[in-house]
Amino acid sequence: MSVVLCNVASATGNDNNNNNDNISEDSNPVTIYRCRAPIASLDCMEEFSGRSTSLGSNPAIPVRNNATTTPGLRYKNLGKSGLRVSNVGLGTWPIFSPGVSEDQAEAILRLAVDSGINLFDLSEAHSGTRAEIELGKIIQKAGWKRTSYIITTKIYWSTKSEERGLSRKHIIESVQASLQRLQLSYIDIILVHKADSMCPMEEIVRAMDYVITQGWSMYWGTARWSPVEIMEAYTNCRQFNCVTPIVEQAEYHMFCREKAELYLPEMYNKIGVGFMAWGPLSMCLGDTQNGERLWLPKGSLKTKSQSYSWTEDEVNKEERMEETRRIYDKARDIGTLAEKLGCNAMQLSIAWSLKHEPVQCLLLGATSAEQLHQSLQALQLLPRLSTGVMLEIERILDNKPVRPPPISTLALR
Repeated sequence: MSVVLCNVASATGNDNNNNNDNISEDSNPVTIYRCRAPIASLDCMEEFSGRSTSLGSNPAIPVRNNATTTPGLRYKNLGKSGLRVSNVGLGTWPIFSPGVSEDQAEAILRLAVDSGINLFDLSEAHSGTRAEIELGKIIQKAGWKRTSYIITTKIYWSTKSEERGLSRKHIIESVQASLQRLQLSYIDIILVHKADSMCPMEEIVRAMDYVITQGWSMYWGTARWSPVEIMEAYTNCRQFNCVTPIVEQAEYHMFCREKAELYLPEMYNKIGVGFMAWGPLSMCLGDTQNGERLWLPKGSLKTKSQSYSWTEDEVNKEERMEETRRIYDKARDIGTLAEKLGCNAMQLSIAWSLKHEPVQCLLLGATSAEQLHQSLQALQLLPRLSTGVMLEIERILDNKPVRPPPISTLALR
């Protein structure tokens, strides 16, 4: 008789345990083989460390006020580049809003760094140039090492400002101005916010390649671009031997799913463009007829369409009212499910977004350190979002995007 025993060695390689003591004496020879089990990744170990519970049996999420590193925080490669970013980033547009003082903004940023967040996103479209100026001051005051954080800022194409379009002149001047305001020698990622249909794509990609060649930026990406525009930029980069974009920043939450779940994973697999999401916290508080208050996404309700016909306007009004009622019902059910899970609807929305594999970095905003702390507690909810919970959320939302069937050119004839 031959007995094979596998001794699982520790990750440090120490294998000094003697297993012969537990083997009873036998007349037959015993052969002992020792083999090493593959070392599980830290991600898998933490994911399976949580208890998988059914709906209604989860205790409240514990608050870790003294935690230096947020449980559940991961670091992922952005796109198919080598840049490692935290799966939760800090969007600075609400931090540097007029209602937030400098001391509050500094407290939020310090809490983010202490929690393990290493990405800060700036948006000229929302907070103007103040965010870059204030962030630069806080970084200089805190004395953080330049290698420990990642800055993303946007080149905004707007018809409301004097600097319009995405010409080579505007791109280079915008990057140089951002560097001066941030008091930095380079920016990690420059995002082109919206595409410019009046500017040739070749000029845009050549200008971004020049910015990277000069060392003003390490990478570049896009924000609110369509898949067709992203593919056009990639094709031009390959044609003219320019640096390709590594990320697309787009809206993603329970009521906005089509682009993020159908098309951006395809962009990642084909051309290596990653996905940086925003939107779970872009919620507004609405009142129902019963006096209840619900969290609703701002972009979930359709805006009033321009119509010159009063009949069409009445039809659109009825459709909007019906859509509003459906979304209120879904939001109420999501809130009820969140209570069963021991969290609020906002935390469930954050955890639900992070649960989807295409999301490599989710941007969160806050107007106070307490709000950011509560948002980060959603990371502890991830192990509890079992298959049953995710199916229940899908049942409530009932809006899983489906790719339309291909249209045959023969059928069109």
